[in-house]
Amino acid sequence: MAEHEPSGHQFMDLRVPEYAYLFGFLQADGHLSQGSGQKGRLSAEISVRDIDLLRQFQELTPFYSSVSERTRSTNFAETSHTAVWSLCSLEARTLLSKLGLPYGRKSRTISPPHGEFAGRDYLRGVIDADGSVGYTGKGFPFVSLTTASSAIGHYFCDYGTQVAGVQRTIKRNAREGIYNVLYAMEAAQRLAADLYYRGCLCLKRKQAAAESLAAWVRPTEMRSAYTARRWTATEDRILLKLNSPTAAAEALGRTPQSCNLRMWRLRSGQVPRPSQQ
Repeated sequence: MAEHEPSGHQFMDLRVPEYAYLFGFLQADGHLSQGSGQKGRLSAEISVRDIDLLRQFQELTPFYSSVSERTRSTNFAETSHTAVWSLCSLEARTLLSKLGLPYGRKSRTISPPHGEFAGRDYLRGVIDADGSVGYTGKGFPFVSLTTASSAIGHYFCDYGTQVAGVQRTIKRNAREGIYNVLYAMEAAQRLAADLYYRGCLCLKRKQAAAESLAAWVRPTEMRSAYTARRWTATEDRILLKLNSPTAAAEALGRTPQSCNLRMWRLRSGQVPRPSQQ
């Protein structure tokens, strides 16, 4: 069974991009149910047009799992044609639960994993499940996420500050109690390029949408956008030396959230340390 595991890594090692993506996707769009005794099931159901992604999940999993198709009537369409990935292994379910995938309803309680994990791959999994990438009705590029989890909403905002140089504050929608976080124009272009890099595990139609955003050019008559403040090698050295996002924020004139995310990216190897620049 081990031949399914990428590069010899253990199943659900979240430092591995594919497993980080899978975990983010399952947190947002998977369902972990518990039956009598030790019985239970993990399932993920998506449109049948995206069935290839579920087959990739199957290949990543060193336990027996199945991919099936389902057709039924719904309130939103005359017929719904979906694909379902199912995994029943107790060992796999126990591991996923320990990592932070709760049994039953989970939309408000999920949060980014503790410990080291591939952050942008994890977030891409969440966005593929619960987000959107494309163009607005007015033709502006955008990347958005809808979530009921405060922790996920804040993580996306911190990531957007770091990568796109744009700060967002989140507030629950009064009617539905969820967060809608939106990045548009150049900020969306930077986010899409970072999240949907070449060869990554993702929904191919969203990767195509993300790649299409690069073609957009701000009209000459439109006011210039805010230019992101890039991190310098000197700032990276100060951040690592102080070893405190709060202290670094005061010293560098940045936000603690931006310093915290930059520190994580430096330590996890997602960006080179200053001595390597």
